[in-house]
Amino acid sequence: MSKKQIEECVRISLEGYFKDLRGTEPDGLYDMMVKVVEKPLLEVVMHKADNNQSKAAEWLGLNRNTLRKKLVEHKLLK
Repeated sequence: MSKKQIEECVRISLEGYFKDLRGTEPDGLYDMMVKVVEKPLLEVVMHKADNNQSKAAEWLGLNRNTLRKKLVEHKLLK
């Protein structure tokens, strides 16, 4: 799947989200989107990196401490 296809999936999902709101204005949309995208991103990358935080942080372009903080926020650390 290309970057363009991922963008299209997000676009379609957002259109559906707004349709489901039926005219109600969203609140905190940016933070909500970051959280709903970030968790599966972290889950998949950690799995593909065999739970190696250093490797996952490198792939994501994050500091390892930042990755660890995000993993804790999303309750992905045991």
